[in-house]
Amino acid sequence: MKTDIHPTFHDKAKVTCSCGESFTVGSTSESIDVEICSNCHPFFTGDQKIVDTAGRVDKFKKRAASAKSTDDLKAEKKAKAAKKTKSRA
Repeated sequence: MKTDIHPTFHDKAKVTCSCGESFTVGSTSESIDVEICSNCHPFFTGDQKIVDTAGRVDKFKKRAASAKSTDDLKAEKKAKAAKKTKSRA
């Protein structure tokens, strides 16, 4: 087996989250920056927050709010059909 091929293990590597939480773990890196940790993750906190960087959720909600309901669509189809039958008669 080759010697000196393994990376250096740091017993007290500092992990820093974007929420401000920091803690120490064992790692081959001296410091680790993460976006989400157990302190702010929805699974552990019980809070549901939508992480939306491109505005897709708002775009969907806007489109869904402006969409017509199925009852409105059925009423429009019936009105169009009635109008066609009147014009043919």
